[in-house]
Amino acid sequence: MAITATINVKDQDLLASLKTFCVTLLEQENLSAILVPQRLPMKSMAMPTLVTAADQLEGVDPLSPAFPMNGAKVLAKLTRRPSGGKIAAIMRPCEIRAFIELVKLKQARTEDVVLIGLDCLGAFRNTDYFRFAGDDAAAATQRFYEAVLAGKDAAMDGADLTPACKACEHSIPDSADIALGLWGVDTSAGILAQAQSPAGEALLAQLNLPTAEVPKAREDALANLLESRTACRDQMFAETAAATDSVEKLGNYMANCVNCYNCRVACPVCYCKECVFVTDVFNHEPAQYLRWAQRKGAVKMPTDTVFYHLTRLTHMSTACVGCGQCSNACPNDIPVMELFRLVGHRTQEAFAYEAGKSVDESPPMSVFREDEFQEVVGL
Repeated sequence: MAITATINVKDQDLLASLKTFCVTLLEQENLSAILVPQRLPMKSMAMPTLVTAADQLEGVDPLSPAFPMNGAKVLAKLTRRPSGGKIAAIMRPCEIRAFIELVKLKQARTEDVVLIGLDCLGAFRNTDYFRFAGDDAAAATQRFYEAVLAGKDAAMDGADLTPACKACEHSIPDSADIALGLWGVDTSAGILAQAQSPAGEALLAQLNLPTAEVPKAREDALANLLESRTACRDQMFAETAAATDSVEKLGNYMANCVNCYNCRVACPVCYCKECVFVTDVFNHEPAQYLRWAQRKGAVKMPTDTVFYHLTRLTHMSTACVGCGQCSNACPNDIPVMELFRLVGHRTQEAFAYEAGKSVDESPPMSVFREDEFQEVVGL
């Protein structure tokens, strides 16, 4: 039977309780380090931080509405080969799902990590977050989570959740070894902790936390959240489809692209060590540009921008987890996430596949099924 426990919360201070939880994790003999979002001493931004000493946990802030990068990329680097120790990684659901995709793509391993997922309350765009956090990031985080968990609008001080967060139907860490629950939980008293794997059960048993039961209010809260997020997602899909349903419209949609490739760098599941777009394949000769311009009368520079995004869609649509880092990294505010989520959703639906759901489920195109797509091949 899966273990369900509670992390006690004192004085309604969730961050202090999560810090104590992290300290307890570091005390376990079979854990060598924790990967957890921490506020940087020189900035208010919370970044993935590998911690081995309890006195370095002062800035623990996994509830911050800041999401500067998807931590799956960091965890993949830490686990792609044996490190000599086990890491407990506290991550958002989309980070865990991206990590699972990287494991299936042979870019990471699960042997040396325990995944601890936290209900995601969402995040702001980077620029909005800095304005919101001001000079006291800890107080800003508390103001944010208290408002969201009380059912209030997440928009405050001119900042609002990113489109990716508003349309995310996976805000619960179903793929974690241990899931820490906030939605529908009386967080003034405790945080729900549920083991979801044998590794999670073993670690949770070691921690000797008080046992608990899942409150009925959690089921209702999750159902309401899923309903609103799905409605937002479907509206986003409809608007994006209408804006990109022809070559001309797609060109307009991507018109501001400058081929900076930030979206490729920020994407947690875009893992190629050498991208074709930074090779000589697209390093055209000067005469080629002139010929294109002479044939058409004018040619937009830089070239190949739409082709670049179409190639990324072809490569990554089956693995996209909708974290939104592509849009977050775009200097020209192109709604890249909306297009990738739309195409990714349709592609994954066609293959009856859900990116990041299970490490045991093989990615599409990596297995052959004789009875697949008979309506296409005509058999």
